[in-house]
Amino acid sequence: MVHCSYVWFRKYGNFIDNLRLFTKGGSGGMGYPRLGGEGGKGGDVWVVAHNRMTLKQLKDKYPQKRFVAGEGANSRVNALKGSKGKDCEIPVPVGISVTDENGKIIGELNKEKDRILVAEGGLGGKLLTNFLPLKGQKRVIRLDLKLIADVGLVGFPNAGKSSLLSQVSHAKPAIADYAFTTLKPQLGKIMYDDFKQISVADLPGLIEGAHMNKGMGHKFLKHIERTKQLLFVVDISGFQLSSQTQYRTAFETIILLTKELELYKEELQTKPALLAVNKMDLPGAQDKYHVLMNQLQNPKDFLHLFEKNMIPERTMEFQHIIPISAITGEGIDELKNYIRKSLDEHANQEDDAYHKKQLLNLQISSTISYSEPPPKNY
Repeated sequence: MVHCSYVWFRKYGNFIDNLRLFTKGGSGGMGYPRLGGEGGKGGDVWVVAHNRMTLKQLKDKYPQKRFVAGEGANSRVNALKGSKGKDCEIPVPVGISVTDENGKIIGELNKEKDRILVAEGGLGGKLLTNFLPLKGQKRVIRLDLKLIADVGLVGFPNAGKSSLLSQVSHAKPAIADYAFTTLKPQLGKIMYDDFKQISVADLPGLIEGAHMNKGMGHKFLKHIERTKQLLFVVDISGFQLSSQTQYRTAFETIILLTKELELYKEELQTKPALLAVNKMDLPGAQDKYHVLMNQLQNPKDFLHLFEKNMIPERTMEFQHIIPISAITGEGIDELKNYIRKSLDEHANQEDDAYHKKQLLNLQISSTISYSEPPPKNY
């Protein structure tokens, strides 16, 4: 089997989240004019999802610049119909979005063995083509990895997301005490007593202006698209990126995070969301928590404190708000339970919607079949 490979990639540390590939379908085989024989079709190029694959492995394993699928066999006297050329398969991780050079989406690979045709082989020579074969399709494609996790952690740097991930799951993220702690996505799994597992992705801390591509934030906002629900993590004491930037309270942090998501893609605000208010072990945290709850219950009363361009079109509605301390473990069990409850509720709603759609389709098909006139007996 022929394999295609990359010509360009971008990476953060050791983590690669996209590759650009040159692909070309195989040329068709020659026809046989005297006997009307048809040449074989050229092989196709497919992108195929594999669970244990990464883009880094793809880059390391196939460092060639250009690959094409096999050519179709020529028509000949003892085989008038030429055989098809060998297909070329590109093994990629699950959770890949495939686009062409113009950014148009070709397709997505969301589960093991999903496959997308990216470059078609040329037709073999036949009467219609004057028995001359056609060339295969050439295409430069881009593979974008968007993490697939049940829950995506959303927060500014130092909100305690990495500490929280290590508390709730078996992940062991590197935790540092500076503004850009997480430079690549960390994945963890919450394990429950009945063996249920829920995957959690800690995405690098956003900063104000991330939608404009400042800092690492924007590069990873796309990963949030592929999580089922969001878990906002905010520091009860607020946040200040550096001595040069403005201090933000916990409420302001939530509003600004909401605005960043909205500016990147409005649909992100329609995802189910929970809020974990972290660092409740700090002095004065309880008083600040009461103030925050009042602000969240009546957000419109406080939006006048913001510059107009910082106010989101709609404020985030949290299904549950849980005070926690990732350091002491306070509230962690409640948070795990709420995460599961929220995901279960969301799954039930999706099931209900699916069943209603199926029922409607059945009703439509039965109406059509009953309205058709009975067949005539001749």
